[in-house]
Amino acid sequence: MAMTFTCTSVRHSLPNPTHKMTKTPLAVLGKSPLPPQLREGQTRHFHRLLSGLAMEAIVQKSLSSDSSLKPPLVFVHGSFHAAWCWAEHWLPFFSGKGFDCHAISLLGQGESNVPAGANAAGSLETHASDVADYVQKQVRSPPVLFGHSFRGLIVQSYISSMSGQQMFRPSHSSGSMFTHPTLSGAVLICSAPPSGNRYQELMKNGSRIPLFDLRKLNAPLPVASIPRDSIEILVMGASDDFIVDAEGHRETAEFYGVQPVCLEGVAHDMIEHHKKALLCIKGLEKAPQCKPYLSCTCASPQ
Repeated sequence: MAMTFTCTSVRHSLPNPTHKMTKTPLAVLGKSPLPPQLREGQTRHFHRLLSGLAMEAIVQKSLSSDSSLKPPLVFVHGSFHAAWCWAEHWLPFFSGKGFDCHAISLLGQGESNVPAGANAAGSLETHASDVADYVQKQVRSPPVLFGHSFRGLIVQSYISSMSGQQMFRPSHSSGSMFTHPTLSGAVLICSAPPSGNRYQELMKNGSRIPLFDLRKLNAPLPVASIPRDSIEILVMGASDDFIVDAEGHRETAEFYGVQPVCLEGVAHDMIEHHKKALLCIKGLEKAPQCKPYLSCTCASPQ
């Protein structure tokens, strides 16, 4: 059942009309007059975060009887996008292949709440923690986490804080810092590299409110390294990407010790070039008691 949040000012009648008590709203609601329409088999719901804010999710479950043998997939969008960008092609494709799919909108994007009174929607760590909160409470088993563009840094931050166990407990009273649930793998699509470096200025745009406070972004960058082979990671780039270039693509792959995959004739917004990208992600299989794997094959669409 979808949760509806209303944030209204409360004024008390007082003898002196100049003294009005106003209750500070928790969030500013999304501005979209009409949410994007969903495809058949998809549902939209709002996950209540530890902060009390609502985060939009579009879910498409597999109808296959063997979906329990495959890891769920969780998709994190890039700039100027939200959960809707995965709904047209990626969710139907992967759910049709037997995967349960979840696409989320980060705070300040899509139909998710915008934190009231804040100059940014959050930090690298809080956004990663929001994703972790969703994974812990809404996803049945360790998923494969997809991250596109600058929001790929959020996936990388998640990985650096990941626990070796499936469950986690908050280690801070606010719940803003904790160890994240284990993943089956990660796919970084045209992702900003772990250093962030020269891409930071571009991160100011892409939402109703800046996703990050750039004055504070340098503190957690570069993201912490992880032991080699501790998680399966696929790093995908595009030959015609003029936002995250070949140098940034190579930096990310080298950081994780993997071979990068570059799609020819594809631009940064690979979400729109779904046929070629989807054909590149060949293996997302999970056999019982076997380590899941990610593999890639670049073939021409049939």
